[in-house]
Amino acid sequence: MIVVKKIGSESIPQVQELATITWAVAYASILPPEQLSYMLDLFYSTAALQKQMEQGHQFILAADNDETIGFASYAPKMDSLNEPEEVPAGLYRLHKIYIDPNQQGKGIGKVLLDFIIGDIRSKGATGLELNVNRYNKALQFYQKFGFAIIKEEDIDIGNGYFMNDYVMKKAIF
Repeated sequence: MIVVKKIGSESIPQVQELATITWAVAYASILPPEQLSYMLDLFYSTAALQKQMEQGHQFILAADNDETIGFASYAPKMDSLNEPEEVPAGLYRLHKIYIDPNQQGKGIGKVLLDFIIGDIRSKGATGLELNVNRYNKALQFYQKFGFAIIKEEDIDIGNGYFMNDYVMKKAIF
């Protein structure tokens, strides 16, 4: 049985291990190895994950028989320097969702999304937004669950690298 639980900094090593495994598969055909390594360090170093948690990102883990098989993080969407428009009340961001490649196709992503939507709906959410690499096969997963592409963006992440993403959004009722 799949169990989903909210976690804190005590689970950072589990998140890092699963990120390393999933990214190697998800991005191998999309990103050069140097960029993959740079991004893992940028987003998944202990300091980076701790900072995300301190900024209000809620992390969750999915486990089956005490084996970690997936994780996600989400938070209310905040104003940023890159976005001149005001953020609508009730808009949340799905920052991360990754499933162990050996466990994909078993409904774990749906379990994580359902948990997140239930949690944010109880807090008055009106929408859930995310970024996905334009060449990531996860695009079809998000579309299947009602996310629609609302725009494209290229995000400079330093070191000469860019994230070439779609921004997708799903209404929450």
